[in-house]
Amino acid sequence: MEMLQHCCSCTSRWHTIATIPIPRVECDDSCLLPRKPTQGAKFGRVLPLFCRSHQLSTMAEHDEIDLNLGTLDLTSDEFILDEVDVHIQRNLEDDVVKSALESGVDLREYAKQIENELEGVENASIQDYIKESKNIASLHTQITACDAILERMEQMLSGFQSDLGSLSAEIQTLQRQSISMNIKLQNRQAVRGELSQFVDEMAVPESMINHILDTPVTDRHFLEQLHELNHKIAFVKQQSFKEALSCRDVVDVLENLKLKAIAKIREFLLLKINQMKKPMANYQMQQNALLKARFFYEFLLANERHVAKEVRDEYVDTMSKVNYSYFKGYISRLMKLQYDEVADKDDLMGVEDTAKRGLFSSKPSLKNRSTVFTMGNRGEILSQELEASIIIPHAAQKDETKHTFESLFRSQHYALLDNCCREYLFVCDFFMVSLNNAQDLFNAVMAKTMSLFLKHMEVYTNECYDAIAVFLCIHIILRFRTIMKDREVPALDKYWETLLEMLFPRFQHILELNIVSIRETDPQKLGNIDISPHYITRRYAEFAGALVSINQSFPDERLERLLAKLQIEVENFILRMAAEFPARKEQLIFLINNYDMMFGVISERASEDSREAASFRDLLDARIQEYVEEVLSPYFGSLMTFVKDAESRIERGQADSMKQQDRRVEQIVQHFASTWKRGIESINQEVMRSFTNFKNGTSILQGALTQLIQYYHRFSKILSVSPFKNMSYKGDLINIHHLMVEVKKQKVAF
Repeated sequence: MEMLQHCCSCTSRWHTIATIPIPRVECDDSCLLPRKPTQGAKFGRVLPLFCRSHQLSTMAEHDEIDLNLGTLDLTSDEFILDEVDVHIQRNLEDDVVKSALESGVDLREYAKQIENELEGVENASIQDYIKESKNIASLHTQITACDAILERMEQMLSGFQSDLGSLSAEIQTLQRQSISMNIKLQNRQAVRGELSQFVDEMAVPESMINHILDTPVTDRHFLEQLHELNHKIAFVKQQSFKEALSCRDVVDVLENLKLKAIAKIREFLLLKINQMKKPMANYQMQQNALLKARFFYEFLLANERHVAKEVRDEYVDTMSKVNYSYFKGYISRLMKLQYDEVADKDDLMGVEDTAKRGLFSSKPSLKNRSTVFTMGNRGEILSQELEASIIIPHAAQKDETKHTFESLFRSQHYALLDNCCREYLFVCDFFMVSLNNAQDLFNAVMAKTMSLFLKHMEVYTNECYDAIAVFLCIHIILRFRTIMKDREVPALDKYWETLLEMLFPRFQHILELNIVSIRETDPQKLGNIDISPHYITRRYAEFAGALVSINQSFPDERLERLLAKLQIEVENFILRMAAEFPARKEQLIFLINNYDMMFGVISERASEDSREAASFRDLLDARIQEYVEEVLSPYFGSLMTFVKDAESRIERGQADSMKQQDRRVEQIVQHFASTWKRGIESINQEVMRSFTNFKNGTSILQGALTQLIQYYHRFSKILSVSPFKNMSYKGDLINIHHLMVEVKKQKVAF
């Protein structure tokens, strides 16, 4: 305790620092002396620091301490007095200081008392340290032992770190070796795969040899091995160009197998083709069998082209004969089913019904010439019957069924269409051809058959005078051509064009003959003529209606031009016929009946919007208007004439010139009042006798009576103006409403 040293010359007070470490002072091993705190330190408990002699050498540099007290360092040049004042003021606010000041205690005495108390506390603390010196020494020993252990652990960890470094280098080396070995393995596997595939493709297994030599060509295993053989032949051929020596080992074996396979395939294909030649054989079944084995031809084409050509030529020759024979017999038997009565050169539109008679009969040789110009249900051939089953000749002969030419034409060409579609698709599929090559091969098969059809049609068209039949055939071709286009089979495109080029000129020629026949018809040679529709105009109406209705689906301007020429000749013919009547009224009745009949028939067969129907409607309306004037004139002519004359003068401003016509007007009024009912009844009866069409007659009668009412209304209006408005006979005028009621009665009666 005596060895305590003060840290400064001031011995009156001890200054302690609570939180700042105080360096040890040199001493022997038996003492532990703390250094007195420096000035400016905070008051607090003294923290003693102990040292041993064997540690003094390592802490010489800590003999002096450099304390940075900041704002509490009174020796600092930067100390601010204002802050000292603040510090003093804060201390004065302390409760202990306040109580001391308030109690009047002497501060110096109080400071000494505090200093003594602190000294006592310090001494007690030192005694505590001395009592615990052994424990502290033991703790120091333990710390030293721990330092030794930690040092050994550090050495071990350093060794471990060195070992890990060497392991990392070894791992990197192993990784490089692994990558190298992996690359080598991949290369070996690639080489092995290539070599394995090469060996597999080059080697000829025993199973292939057995199947090619012994298995029938219809067996599935033969086809599988044939595919494999074809692949090996191509592979060996490819490798031979690369001068692969292994090709020499298998080329002979493959060549022998190829020859054997070609021989078996050739025999099989020719056998199937020859089976088509048998009578009544269903060659389509043989074609189906060939399609299942179409790889056979591909094998021949790839390995022995002359054998493939032999098979193809044999097929072309066989099918050409089969198709020709089949269609020749079919056409021959089918034409026996045509109606016995067919149109000839005398069955024209302008020919009189009784012009051509049989040798032993007074009836025309054609029982019903009108069938040449009417379509009836023949148009169904273009709709419901277009794709119906073909006609079976022996079944039709058994039933004694007869058919029109267009029906036979449809059956022939529908059979041709189906066979050609099938044939074209077969040659494309089996012989592996397309576009022009497919068309050439198809033509080689069907050339004789199509020539047979064209020759048959040429013979028929040169002797045909049935324009409707020819036109129906034309539209059958147009529809069949559409069907083949939908099936994507262009095989018959040129054939259809050739047929159209053959048929339409014939159709045009027949129409020209009919046009000429109407133009050259002499009405005086047709015998008695009445006011009813003439049979020639009825022929025209039926004929034009049929052609217009057929032409709606595939419009053709050439037909429209021909029908326009025909219509002009028919209109001229009607006018010539009407001129044979002496009275204008009879002429108008004849014209109206014929125009009405033609308009009605064409509208029914085709459409009211057609050019022909619209033209006859205009002609009909014009003639009806003229007839109304004619039919009213005998009964009300004086009234009609006066109305027209008076309206004309009033319009010109010459109404005063009619003052001299009082007597005339009076006679008109009296005559109308006494005869108007009889006149209406007479008109009614006359219209009933004159017009064959009830509907048209009703319309004409109503038109006439309406026109009469209008004339009478105009007449009454004229009498209501000067110089007639004050006439005494105006009381005899019939009330117009009474007239209208009577007209309505006539409408019901008719």
